[in-house]
Amino acid sequence: MSNSSTMMDFLLMEISGMWVLQLFYAMFFSFIYLVTIMGNLVIPAVTTLDKSHHTPMYFFLRNLSILDSCYISVTVPNSCMNSLLGTSSISKAGCVAQVFLVIFFAFVELLFLTIMAHDCFAAICRPLHYPVIMNPHLCVHSTLAAMLSGLVYAALQTTNTFCMPFCHSHTIQQLFCDIPSLLKLSCSDTFSNQIAILVSGLVFGGSCFFYIIKSYIHIFSTVLRSPEGADRKKVFSTCVPHILMVSVFLSSSFYVYLRPSAMSSGVMDMVLSVFYSMIPPSSTLLSTVSEMKT
Repeated sequence: MSNSSTMMDFLLMEISGMWVLQLFYAMFFSFIYLVTIMGNLVIPAVTTLDKSHHTPMYFFLRNLSILDSCYISVTVPNSCMNSLLGTSSISKAGCVAQVFLVIFFAFVELLFLTIMAHDCFAAICRPLHYPVIMNPHLCVHSTLAAMLSGLVYAALQTTNTFCMPFCHSHTIQQLFCDIPSLLKLSCSDTFSNQIAILVSGLVFGGSCFFYIIKSYIHIFSTVLRSPEGADRKKVFSTCVPHILMVSVFLSSSFYVYLRPSAMSSGVMDMVLSVFYSMIPPSSTLLSTVSEMKT
């Protein structure tokens, strides 16, 4: 088969072969997308105008809301348009952009969630030192560092993927371009790519998950030792959604990215891709609204 590394487009998987079902999925995902976008854009405006929300926690919530609006916009609109128009093609440049942006936003998302866990830990377990631990300069610098490191990581992973020749097929068994699906199309040895993804995923994702869980264990133990009251309820209502969101986000993305390619399943990958591309932005909106109510 001729080398297709210079081809101009890829073909994405269709949600269903029936146009009626494709229309239903497109309308359903479009509704979730619009609600998520509107909510995640209203939150920064509200928390910016209200001076009582000018705290490190809401600083990161604003950034996370904006990030999630961009994150969900990378994949969902294109998938919905393909379903409505009955097309499945995506240009190679568009595929490169999707891979880069999905990795970048997912990387920064996890870093933001880790920093927010640290903020919550400092506020509850180290209240006297909180102004020093979470000072404004640290908040700004940690945000810039997260974004810069995300750019570097996404650039390395994207370059490493698209340096390979694609000659097996140009049909991606996924709703959007992602690295595991692209590796299956390569006619070169992808072992080194899979090892790089495995090691970086386990080191980065595992470290963030371990720190988040460790922080919340300290938080819960501190809260449980304090007198029962409204503050305890507020802490649990804030922390539990964060833990659930991180767990769903990491478990679904780990399953798709870190398992052996021989165990892959197109339908399962498609379902799990919805979890790590749509659930975190929607969960951020719900947890933020819950936090603002309390």
